[in-house]
Amino acid sequence: MLIQPKSEGGTPPQAAAHDRIYRVLRSRIMHGELHPGQALTLRGIGQEYGVSMTPVREAMRRLVAEGALSLSSSGRVATPELSNERIEELAALRALLEPELSSRALPRAHMALIERLESINGTIAVAVTKGDAVSYIRSNLEFHRTLYLRAQAPAMLAMAETVWLQLGPTMCKLYGRLRRTEPPRHHRLILAALKAGDEPGLRLAVRTDVTAGLKMLVS
Repeated sequence: MLIQPKSEGGTPPQAAAHDRIYRVLRSRIMHGELHPGQALTLRGIGQEYGVSMTPVREAMRRLVAEGALSLSSSGRVATPELSNERIEELAALRALLEPELSSRALPRAHMALIERLESINGTIAVAVTKGDAVSYIRSNLEFHRTLYLRAQAPAMLAMAETVWLQLGPTMCKLYGRLRRTEPPRHHRLILAALKAGDEPGLRLAVRTDVTAGLKMLVS
């Protein structure tokens, strides 16, 4: 029986390469580094990251399964160009999942968490000043993820992250339309609700924050 050599950490090198490419591409898609409809090739990604096409193929298969990439009948792989109906569907999912996550996080929202969220909001402000869409999206998702981790609901958070992944390229497009001059005002309302222990106010602020911008794309 042929035994595949293992990397230093005990993982077969091909599997390690596949996982690394998957995570890198997933991050790039989620944070809007790739635009809607942008094509990806096995050869191009392999050359960019110095790996063979096999781990790239496996990484892309996972991302297609998650809805982060689309695969046409001709075999073309690209980031999806979302229809209005698809954007509305994903916005509805955010409106269902994220207020519930924030509600579950509220009992564990101590001052250290709130201070951390305020710090992330400061990072968002810097990204706005620089007009850096990718940093803005990354920091904005970090703000929400940091709060939702307190919910201790990993399955629900994983579902929310899958929605973020499918929306990533579209969020970059949305940022260009928003013409931000300051951090999202609903973040201030989220922070105020956390400090006051106001669950209805928190749910409303989160729901509005995660859906208001997307509505611009379908109006």
